[in-house]
Amino acid sequence: MTTSALDALHRSLDEHLDSGRFLAELGRRVALATESDTGGTPPLALGEYLEAEIAASLRPAGFGCTTFPNPDPRGGPLLVARRIEDPALPTVLTYGHGDVVSGQDGRWSAGRSPWRLSDEDGRWYGRGTADNKGQHTVNLAALLHTLRARSGRLGYNVTVLMETGEEAGSPGLAAFCEQQRALLTADLFLACDGPRVAADRPTLFLGSRGAVNFTLSLQARERGAHSGNWGGVLSNPATVLAHAWACLVDAGGRIRVPELRPDGVPADIRATLDGVPVGGAPDDPVPTPGWGEPGLSAIERLVAWNTLEVLAFGAGAPQRPVNAIPASATLAGQLRFVVGTPWEDLAAILRRHLDAAGFADVEVRIDASAPATRLPLDHPWVGWARQTLSRSAGQPVAVLPNLAGTLPNHLFAHTLGLPTLWVPHSHPACAQHAPDEHMLASVAREGLHLMGDLYWALGEPGAPWFARP
Repeated sequence: MTTSALDALHRSLDEHLDSGRFLAELGRRVALATESDTGGTPPLALGEYLEAEIAASLRPAGFGCTTFPNPDPRGGPLLVARRIEDPALPTVLTYGHGDVVSGQDGRWSAGRSPWRLSDEDGRWYGRGTADNKGQHTVNLAALLHTLRARSGRLGYNVTVLMETGEEAGSPGLAAFCEQQRALLTADLFLACDGPRVAADRPTLFLGSRGAVNFTLSLQARERGAHSGNWGGVLSNPATVLAHAWACLVDAGGRIRVPELRPDGVPADIRATLDGVPVGGAPDDPVPTPGWGEPGLSAIERLVAWNTLEVLAFGAGAPQRPVNAIPASATLAGQLRFVVGTPWEDLAAILRRHLDAAGFADVEVRIDASAPATRLPLDHPWVGWARQTLSRSAGQPVAVLPNLAGTLPNHLFAHTLGLPTLWVPHSHPACAQHAPDEHMLASVAREGLHLMGDLYWALGEPGAPWFARP
């Protein structure tokens, strides 16, 4: 790797951004309403996105592109694009998702539309700019420019997997990875999603926390009863359910179920998280003082610990309350967890704890789940990536053992057996999943440089896969 060659690559990437070509490409992609979380039939825009945008950009660079139907009828199609320089060379697998959450049109401010890219002083507004269209547009642009800078030879093979159902829980992706193991065979997984720890701090994470969504419910009787005529003699299921939740989580957000509390934060994880910020930008939420597990830093509570959260709580008719004790109450809960948590036994764990606290009538139902993953911090790829990114950024990169959120990383780490590296290009205040979702031009520019340097370095002798027997 020479400084002049990398400088030329950076100039090429800067020109791609400054010329408006990057924004034009992203604008076309944002304009496709690829919502996957509506609960209905996957829209035709999902297939159009894969073919007209992703495959069309990769085929001229020598990628063979195939769009596959989803094994699950609830999910949209999947694209696999492969560029094989030599079957004997190692392969990097990269991933992205072309689907987005509901656009929430009409709720965006200042006349913005989720399906129209708006450039406002370096903030690029539009659905998918942060999650995940903007991010994989950065990755693929960096890859293609690196390919040209290396005169058409990377020194390794590339496989691109693009799904269209991540925002709906990735239906069919697990089955597809099982069915297409040979097609997806690789030596390293490198992708982008999620936010950096801060807008000005390049970040590398090695996996993700797992998640289990569950429902607690209590049916007290068949119908409601007048609160004046029956209040004081009939149990209120909302009150009972609130106290049932309080036996799982205390008033400060601390988990009260011993089996769901990690044994501690390992020393190597505590060391690598030391000094890593949580938020701090003007638009970021301010962490609540005293909330969560005592004795941990904010970043440790966020990525190295477990949380139980209420996602929704329903009883009666909140939009128009009436003078009646509701007949039932429902709580949608979620466990976010790190590696080592007995998440597969969550239903039994909650059942035992609720029964012991006197809430045997509260029903427990598991709705969805995904495992936690974490590449060991001493893995050779971690040190290589940390060094490459820090050299590119001119500052130490923040290394997280796992993202605080959840991604289908277990399919790449466990099903396909790959070391997994994620380099995010969004920031904490990006309004992901909300109105006014946006990407920062400054982060996109730096992301192009970071990914260009990574793709370049993968072809150099110092990359770990060239040190193997």
